[in-house]
Amino acid sequence: MIIEHVAIDVRPGVVMESQSGLQNLRPRIFGALAMPPGGAKVGAILMHPTSNYMGHYLLTPLAERGVACLALNSRYVGNDGLLEMERVIVDLGAGVAELRRRGVEKVYLIGNSGGASLAAFYQSQAENLTATHFVSGEPTHLSADDLPAADGIVLSAAHLGRAKIFSEWIDPAVLDEGDPSKVDLELDLYDGPIKPPYSADFVQRFKAAQLARRDRIEAWVEDQAEQLRRTPGAPADKFFLIQRTHADPRFLDLSLDANDRAAGSVWGDPRVVNLAANAFGRLTSIRAFRSQLSSRSQARGPENLAATSVPVLLMEHTADQSTYPSTREAWKAAAGDRVTHVPVKHGDHYLVRQPELIAFSADTIADWIRAR
Repeated sequence: MIIEHVAIDVRPGVVMESQSGLQNLRPRIFGALAMPPGGAKVGAILMHPTSNYMGHYLLTPLAERGVACLALNSRYVGNDGLLEMERVIVDLGAGVAELRRRGVEKVYLIGNSGGASLAAFYQSQAENLTATHFVSGEPTHLSADDLPAADGIVLSAAHLGRAKIFSEWIDPAVLDEGDPSKVDLELDLYDGPIKPPYSADFVQRFKAAQLARRDRIEAWVEDQAEQLRRTPGAPADKFFLIQRTHADPRFLDLSLDANDRAAGSVWGDPRVVNLAANAFGRLTSIRAFRSQLSSRSQARGPENLAATSVPVLLMEHTADQSTYPSTREAWKAAAGDRVTHVPVKHGDHYLVRQPELIAFSADTIADWIRAR
């Protein structure tokens, strides 16, 4: 088996999309390609909007089972503050084209974690291009040539999309965006008086307050975008902070959306993550918020999956602390009779220290791909 470093040229994005002058002048994406000896006619791509997947745990196991595997990073690796999903699908398309150039006849997208909604968004646009404009109304300049269709989708520990996660994780206790220490203790999961197990009434109030906070931020974003548009000489975009973005009753109450998980977050103590300097959705720009976190985001996982026609393998990690039975059901409903559902029993989100489940996942994915 050969593992090769891959560099692929892509189209530029917005001004100063990277702090690297070289990357701005010659934008490229990078990946690791594991190729079986003698090449392969079937291949898979692992990609996440922002995570570094070049060391992904499925890279070499899939190649050992005869499936060429490209673990590809987007232009936004480690930088979701500027992330626009309409550009990430261009990067994924470049990866599909690269595998085809190397003789891979059938290409499958492995949507692991946050890569799931990316894979669904990509394939929906490859089959029927509708994302001709950003949320702002500006043209995306996407074309069918950017998006060669894949042959199937694997969903593994699959989140429903960044906008959905944002609405389910944002801390509704915050009363003042300028001072996150001002909170409604009745809605504070970590320091408030209400402890698990939570009543149905509390969960309902909590979720409603989450959406209300999301909507307030979204209204502010739209107002800021309009002010920038109307002000002569103003920048096209700007950054802002969103504090306390990691609060979900399911982190603490295992009776909610019950599976095999332990209490807590995939990143450790959820209270610490909620208050951390860096977390999901913490630092974002106006453009990035509209594309990935707002209710108007075009990268909505199940909705996009429903618009595709390819076969789907759904790998449910049953001890995941961030995907749940309700997540599984949303994906299954979207795929309909195209889906094959396989539980990865007792698998956590990252299959950390679970080598037997990595082998099981690789066997299942390789067998499913070969059977197409």
